[in-house]
Amino acid sequence: MIYTVTLNPSLDYTMELDTFEKGALNRARTANITAGGKGINVSRILTRLNVDNLILGFAGGFIGDEIERRLNEEGCDSEFIRLERGLSRINVKVCSGESTELNAPGPEIPAKAMEKLYLQLNRLCEGDYLVLAGNIPESLPDFSYRFIVNKMNSRGIKTVVDASGSALLSSLEFGPFLIKPNRQELGELFSTKTFSMESIEKYATELRGKGAKNVLVSLDREGALLAAENGEIIYQAAPERNAVNPVGAGDSMLAGFLWGFIETGDYREALKCGVAAGSASAFSYGFATGDDIRAIRRML
Repeated sequence: MIYTVTLNPSLDYTMELDTFEKGALNRARTANITAGGKGINVSRILTRLNVDNLILGFAGGFIGDEIERRLNEEGCDSEFIRLERGLSRINVKVCSGESTELNAPGPEIPAKAMEKLYLQLNRLCEGDYLVLAGNIPESLPDFSYRFIVNKMNSRGIKTVVDASGSALLSSLEFGPFLIKPNRQELGELFSTKTFSMESIEKYATELRGKGAKNVLVSLDREGALLAAENGEIIYQAAPERNAVNPVGAGDSMLAGFLWGFIETGDYREALKCGVAAGSASAFSYGFATGDDIRAIRRML
């Protein structure tokens, strides 16, 4: 069973424009509202691939109600902790060849709400996967993921951390099964903006040395690189096709990787499945279907 945690879910209001001009009136060609958040996106793709999963996290007010309603319509299973005060957030994403995101702050998460989350996590069993995705809200300490990774790994649960900065680095000590930095996040961790494939391999290997068992680096149109637990460095190119919607492609890649690994236990196959899922979502107006992902996987 895969459990995903989204501490700060949202309604994502996505507008697609032919062109976007800063400081001017821009008219959207299409607009769409979806339940958002990195963990939610991972679960969305897992659900479309028929992989059992459950969404955990916090929901507040009428926006939280709408997040749950929309996920239920999609067939996604969720078990949010309801916040007594505050509203879940609304984020705005503008797509015009490239993506511009305006992310709102979320509600305060009190200590008693986190205690309820810990009680939920106590239900997980050895062999389950727990995906901690997205940055930690300001109302929670930076070491929140670190605490959860330590608690879960001691019980034989495979933890996955898809975060940036200190939220990611602080978790490495306790050996998460997988981390998934993208190129920009990798650069922030190592204070660089210049990359070659050799340097990406070097930095991914360094993160393994700090404790992560597997390091999956998403490289946008170039595909992905995996520094695997068995010592292999594996690269998988993405299909050559124009991306129309990069929003959620990295989350789709993570879901695809887990799908492939659970199905086969093979890192090379898992990486191909990850790149297929990430590419399929990038090539779609919205998130990819399971059929889209399987079709691209057959091409790799």
